[in-house]
Amino acid sequence: MPTNLPPEAKDKWAEVEATNDPKLKLQKYQEFLAEVPQHKGTMKLRGQIKRKMAVLRQDLDDKKTRRVGLRSGGPKFFIEKEGSAQIALVGMTNVGKSSLLSAVTNAKVCVSPVPFTSKDPVPSILNYKDVQLQIVETPAIIEGSADGKLWGSQTIASARNADGLILMVDLSENPVAQLQTIQGELEKARIATTRPKGKVDIDRKHTGTALRIVLVGKLLDCGMREVEELLRNHRINDAIVKISGEISLDDVEEAIYETTTFKPTLIIANKLDVKGADANLQTLNRFIQGKLPIIAISCEQKSGLDKLGETIFNTLGIIRIYTKEPSKRDPSSKPFTLKRGATLQDLAKAIHGEFIWNFAYARVWAKRLVFSPQKVGLTFVLEDGDVVEIHTK
Repeated sequence: MPTNLPPEAKDKWAEVEATNDPKLKLQKYQEFLAEVPQHKGTMKLRGQIKRKMAVLRQDLDDKKTRRVGLRSGGPKFFIEKEGSAQIALVGMTNVGKSSLLSAVTNAKVCVSPVPFTSKDPVPSILNYKDVQLQIVETPAIIEGSADGKLWGSQTIASARNADGLILMVDLSENPVAQLQTIQGELEKARIATTRPKGKVDIDRKHTGTALRIVLVGKLLDCGMREVEELLRNHRINDAIVKISGEISLDDVEEAIYETTTFKPTLIIANKLDVKGADANLQTLNRFIQGKLPIIAISCEQKSGLDKLGETIFNTLGIIRIYTKEPSKRDPSSKPFTLKRGATLQDLAKAIHGEFIWNFAYARVWAKRLVFSPQKVGLTFVLEDGDVVEIHTK
């Protein structure tokens, strides 16, 4: 059941949520923890807050370093997004992350057998089917990374910032143990690698508006009255709360303090060429049970790498849409990338908001259509490779 916090702790949490200043928020976190009783029922909550504080401290330190070392080039906390999507490459030390980037991109990386060589996120670009996929190598993850050990805060921040994840394991060692460590640290940081059964989004307004709960799913162990009571007990009186999927009351409380973010994920199993790799790969497949895609590769022999672009593309669930101006014969060579299931309205919005307001109709060229081009409206669902010509009023 939800943690029974004293009123003083709930008041302090309201103060945490009311500020956006990093230094003041860190102070309010400390004051909140001081009011949270230390017993078994609050261990998970205290751990969540301490991890948030560690990331915030690292972020403040990083900003200070960047100001001091701006001309000399200080370390980056995370990499700005480029290309169609950003994928964080996460793994333990010496699994071959740098070797992978060296083999499939033009990134300048240091490939070394020395442990913990990569200490800052390193960006690279993988070209696939007219799109650019940005792969960011993160510092090696270890037990305690979610709590800020070594360069853990940088790795966790990069994973949270990315559109998807590559979890890399070494087939010369126990891949299941490595994967459990990686997923365990990500889970502690509230980053999910498999799609959760439910989701709670709390949009705090702080404007005096009434509390509104939107339920699109199923409450497992409570009713709407209990959810509203829990929210109000935590001083959430002016917010829009969206609940989807299957959710328990504990899930609602966890969302109050820290929201879980889901990242589409694939696994790369490296060193397929070493002795015992086949057996370890079978063990890994049995453990995963098809829940995540796995690519078995050898960076040393450059085998299996040809599947990387396609697997990332499919895992992220993105589609390429080519646009054509009415006066031109051929479509553009550079596509827009959208999420699978996107409509023509999503495309119009991605191009420019005015296209929606001035929209008249569109023509779509696609192999699946009986007649091509076909005249369509804003609700038309697009698919990968469609060519679209938008006409405005």
